[in-house]
Amino acid sequence: MEALGGYPNKSSASRAGLIKVLLSVAVGMGSLYLLHSKLLKSRKAKDFYSYEVKDARGKTVSLEKYRGKYGDTESGTSREIEAFAKSNFGVTFPIFSKIKIMGSEAEPAFRFITDSVQRVPKWNFWKFLVSPEGQVVRFWKPEEPIDDIRKEATALVRNIILKKRQEL
Repeated sequence: MEALGGYPNKSSASRAGLIKVLLSVAVGMGSLYLLHSKLLKSRKAKDFYSYEVKDARGKTVSLEKYRGKYGDTESGTSREIEAFAKSNFGVTFPIFSKIKIMGSEAEPAFRFITDSVQRVPKWNFWKFLVSPEGQVVRFWKPEEPIDDIRKEATALVRNIILKKRQEL
């Protein structure tokens, strides 16, 4: 049916199309906002303890609870590695899941450590001493003698404790 004056009526189909476009834009903008806020959250980490990691059982664990408490070629699953370490070495400390340490898939918490020391380990068993403030104090390569590391780490931890004691 034609409207007076020979102009066609606006159909409801064009209105429905406009609503679809507006809804699509709203969903897109909302998704971008959520992605942006998640990216900002992951970039705001102030120190090592600000990160969350997966434990050997796949649970997300905040490193914050380890603040000041504790100083990918491994075969098997994370749970198998955990069981091996506990049964063969009596390990009682938490064991985290295997992670990527290099490239774009590197775990953000590990990337923080390597960025702090400006080195990327070429092999397993690098040791890192992280202060209660979440800053990397020192790192050791696997070829360094454990007795030397123990002496130096003990002295560094002693200094950290004495500094904290003076602050109290």
